[in-house]
Amino acid sequence: MKIFLDFLPLLLFFVVGKYADSHAEWAARFATEHFGFMVSGGVVGTEEASALLATIVVIVATAVQISWLLSRRKKVDVMLWVTFALVVALGGATIWFHNPNFIKWKPSALYWAMGLAFWVSQTVFHKNLLQTLIGAQLQLPAAIWQRLNFVWIAFFGLLGLLNLYVAYTFSTSTWFTFKAFGVTGLMLLFMLAQGLYIGKHLEPEPAPGPAPDRQP
Repeated sequence: MKIFLDFLPLLLFFVVGKYADSHAEWAARFATEHFGFMVSGGVVGTEEASALLATIVVIVATAVQISWLLSRRKKVDVMLWVTFALVVALGGATIWFHNPNFIKWKPSALYWAMGLAFWVSQTVFHKNLLQTLIGAQLQLPAAIWQRLNFVWIAFFGLLGLLNLYVAYTFSTSTWFTFKAFGVTGLMLLFMLAQGLYIGKHLEPEPAPGPAPDRQP
């Protein structure tokens, strides 16, 4: 259930965005009629209607996700709060200025915030955040933890740049697809490569000692 909730806002963002993009005139009329009061000038054009509608849906879906977790007295992850704050801030700018570029910056801001968290925890607090998160399940040399931490920082930095490249080079429809599937695919490949690398450096578990002598 948790996995479904985690991916639901992204899935809705993709579906609504792609549908609205393929029905641009209808989307512009619908957005103007129902959400015109939320945008500057009160009129939504065909070029920005898909991003505006997808943004409204993802804001609502993320708010519902957080509300559901709180209602069941479950912990809301810090990154979910950060995601919601970015969605509201940049999504709100997208809606008001009916400019899709604001919401397109949201993934990059999130990736860079995550990379910054890894960097600050290591540089300022001298704590390896990755080791703190998964160190209880893996026994690795300190040098490997340091290397993995740097790799995560570099990955998030490059992913943020790649998002902006796609956002400003290709159409909004292509960016919707990249956001939903391209990033997910890159993340899976990165995790697979990291798993193979970690497997080479896992410290062997200590061999069990001899069984105690139970003879009197």
